Amino acid sequence: MTDPRVRRIRPEDVDAVVELVYALAEFERAPDECHLEAPQLHKALFGPAPALFGHVAEVDGQVAGFALWFLSFSTWRGTHGIYLEDLFVRAELRGSGLGKALLAALAAECVEQGYQRLEWAVLNWNPAVGFYRALGALPQDEWTTYRLTDAPLKALAAES
Repeated sequence: MTDPRVRRIRPEDVDAVVELVYALAEFERAPDECHLEAPQLHKALFGPAPALFGHVAEVDGQVAGFALWFLSFSTWRGTHGIYLEDLFVRAELRGSGLGKALLAALAAECVEQGYQRLEWAVLNWNPAVGFYRALGALPQDEWTTYRLTDAPLKALAAES
């Protein structure tokens, strides 16, 4: 059953979601790394070729949480999946079921579309790890995430 507090993101939600992205960056101890601006998020979500999708959770008519995601593809399964880039619920509302409702909406999206995976990364120290395990999510401990950004990304691109 769909939780009435969760719905697809709308253009009028962008400012609130940007605010929450900055709160997430603060929570993840990396506030100086967040540079998102509302026009960037709006274009990614609602531009001519959107590659980002989202859901919000509302409480008393206010955006209280969000999930931003994009499609991935599994060559082994031969189908798309959802990669959850960010999931965040305001601190005062954690434990209210909003996080689970957002994840349930993404799981429903997977099932409805025939997607085979719902994946995300979690900082090892994040207390939500227990919550995710309780849902049946399993850590993929045999994989290490690598990332290229800034100067190393530009240096490698220059070799092409």
